[in-house]
Amino acid sequence: MQRRFPRPWEIRRLVKFRKFIWNGKVRRLSRAMTIEDLRKLAKKRTPKGQFDYVEGGSEAEITLQRNLDYFQKVQFSPHVLRDISAIDLSSQLLGEATDLPFGFAPTGYTRMMHVAGEVAVSSAAAKAKIPYVLSTMGTTSMSELANEVKHGNNWFQLYLWKDREKSLKFLADARSAGVETLVLTVDVPRTSRRLRDVRNGLTIPPTITLKTFLNTLTRFGWLKDFLSTEPLTFASFADYHGTIADLSNSMFDPTNTFEDLKWLRNEWSGNLVIKGVQRSDDVRKAIDAGVNAVWLSNHGGRQLDRSPSPMELLPEMISRFGEEIDFYVDGGITSGADIVTAIALGAKYAFVGRAYLYGLMAGGEAGVDRAIEILRTEMMQTMIFLGASSLQELTPDLIHPRSH
Repeated sequence: MQRRFPRPWEIRRLVKFRKFIWNGKVRRLSRAMTIEDLRKLAKKRTPKGQFDYVEGGSEAEITLQRNLDYFQKVQFSPHVLRDISAIDLSSQLLGEATDLPFGFAPTGYTRMMHVAGEVAVSSAAAKAKIPYVLSTMGTTSMSELANEVKHGNNWFQLYLWKDREKSLKFLADARSAGVETLVLTVDVPRTSRRLRDVRNGLTIPPTITLKTFLNTLTRFGWLKDFLSTEPLTFASFADYHGTIADLSNSMFDPTNTFEDLKWLRNEWSGNLVIKGVQRSDDVRKAIDAGVNAVWLSNHGGRQLDRSPSPMELLPEMISRFGEEIDFYVDGGITSGADIVTAIALGAKYAFVGRAYLYGLMAGGEAGVDRAIEILRTEMMQTMIFLGASSLQELTPDLIHPRSH
């Protein structure tokens, strides 16, 4: 074997150096290949208190982990020799076409994570042609969001107040803002104990520790944005006078029953989705009350600890009520493969919360765009290897029986 020194042009053909991206945010986001990558970026750029508020759950966080564990144990049973030259991710949601089978779940205090807040999330969702559910506890009002994102598919999430006049005002505001779908959250009769928030001082009123304060100072970008933009407020309660504790006590009504759901059905002529259901007998009552869809949810593990994963409940619900009503799910969805699993087991639609918040904390609207692109890419990749070219070809037999 004869050896020689390689010629420079030969090396140049074999090795191509990555082009340096001068824009720091674009560079960071372009290297994020998974939602976990976005999570790591978010953790570096966001104060611990705010990051833990997003990431944490209630009590011992057993439910939070259970949501994640379900998807990690899933096994696929793929077809082979299928035509997968074109993958169609489009779906129908409440009679409207949507480009992807997932949307953005409601999350409170969004501008606390990044000053662009709900506007950035809604704008990213609008570009992807997916729905975004604005929370009652949001930091942008329905009217502001409608003005800022004129072509967005914005839904509104509602808690039924003790003060029915306040609830009716929310309905009127939603109509004025062009909202067509209302999501009633029913699993929060009272606020839960979220121990990370207590330890970080995110209590009512705040009791920030020296450690929390010093950690915030190290997140200079977040701190600069926070101090140089409009103060954080509860947009839906701008005219409320009283403490936040009093606000919570007046908002979360432990006396609500299915009769109140029927009252809301009579008052709201648009689409009505009930979120937070976990039992088949409650699904039956919700259907009888006239809802348009049932959203199986344990609030992302942030309310009752030790509750089941929505995915554990889904097969039974589809078997019993799948011919009558559409089911949505959330909780623990961190990849496109998770969304494929949910659709294959019968969910009409999946909603993500933490996944897009990680993107928001990592890079504002561009970070949310990146989260969408990651989930879309992973969905297509998973469907290619499953031998499914459309959502209609995602069926329960693709999920190994031992996984659920």
